[in-house]
Amino acid sequence: MNSNVMLKCGDSRELLRELPDGSVDMILTDPPYNIGKFSTGNIKLPWRKEINNDVAEWDRQDFNPEEWEHEFRRLLKPCGNLFVFTSYNMLGRWHSCLDRYFDTTQMFVWHKTNPPPKIYKAGFLNSCELVFCCWNRGHVWNFSSQAMMHNFIESPICMGAERLKNPHHPTQKPVKVLSHLIEIASNPNDIVLDPFMGVGSTGAAALALARRFIGFELHDAYYRAACERMLELKDQMNK
Repeated sequence: MNSNVMLKCGDSRELLRELPDGSVDMILTDPPYNIGKFSTGNIKLPWRKEINNDVAEWDRQDFNPEEWEHEFRRLLKPCGNLFVFTSYNMLGRWHSCLDRYFDTTQMFVWHKTNPPPKIYKAGFLNSCELVFCCWNRGHVWNFSSQAMMHNFIESPICMGAERLKNPHHPTQKPVKVLSHLIEIASNPNDIVLDPFMGVGSTGAAALALARRFIGFELHDAYYRAACERMLELKDQMNK
């Protein structure tokens, strides 16, 4: 699109091979969680609108972190940071394939202040999401205070004007959470890569913080929405 943004539609396993070694300062991405197979569908209640408890069809397909591990490591600069949103069932697999190659691996938690309710109180609310983090010695770290060093952030789920209605992406992440991670783990003009960019939320956060962005997306509708979003954001920034 321009020198600050490169978006492509296709399988990121193939598209990543087009990028040169050590060309990325930060990988921040939200790949499939593989929890679709456990979904029981929306919760229907007689006195209110049904509660969305389902995920997209693409999350029902098997996802293997091991297929991306080599390219992630090849592309990341020695001073770079790798952040992957994940779920309880995939956490061990990300750790197994990446931990041995990095000096430090750690967890970051997004606490959702308004998670979907559980009407029948049959278990804990799904109020936390996990981010698997990796880095090596000498990596970029921009903490301005001890408070900023907590490995969690609180934020509502993506909603209101920020959430795209068409196409609807069931796991669209709020820019607030992504901006927090980008700000502490990269510098202005750095390249942020998201090989599962969805509707472009990581790109929106990166551009607003004066970073460059590379995003790949397999699904055409999400890709086109991300392109439109980047163009709108660029126009707003140029005003």
